[in-house]
Amino acid sequence: MKIAIGSDHAGFGLKETIKTYLQENGFDVDDVGTHSRESVDYPDFAFKVAKKVASGNVERGILICGSGIGMAMAANRIKGVRAVNAMEPFTARMSRRHNDSNVLCLGERFIGKDMALEILKVWLKETFEGGRHSRRLIMLDASNKNSL
Repeated sequence: MKIAIGSDHAGFGLKETIKTYLQENGFDVDDVGTHSRESVDYPDFAFKVAKKVASGNVERGILICGSGIGMAMAANRIKGVRAVNAMEPFTARMSRRHNDSNVLCLGERFIGKDMALEILKVWLKETFEGGRHSRRLIMLDASNKNSL
């Protein structure tokens, strides 16, 4: 699976940890930055990852900032992206089962490395249930979202 990953300065450390985990477990990782703790604007990186997911260049995306909130808000502005801000594994599981989330957002300041990896593992292995949930995704995609 090819995964795009990005962060702002507040999520840089966790991004590096997750990137290493993904690479060690055979995932093809496209790191769009940032590449240091120097202050940057999170929307730049959220849009880069979200556009790669929406275009089909990657199968999923991962975004990390201080809280995960800004990244999720920015990524969800791109049509076809279903970003979830997960702070525990159940949210990650249900976002895949019922919402076919394709971008995982994490907050480095809110969760530790171990919890982040647990959330990631659940999100990567869980599948979309389809069925009644499919029509809801069609409704989301039909909404008047911006497509930057």
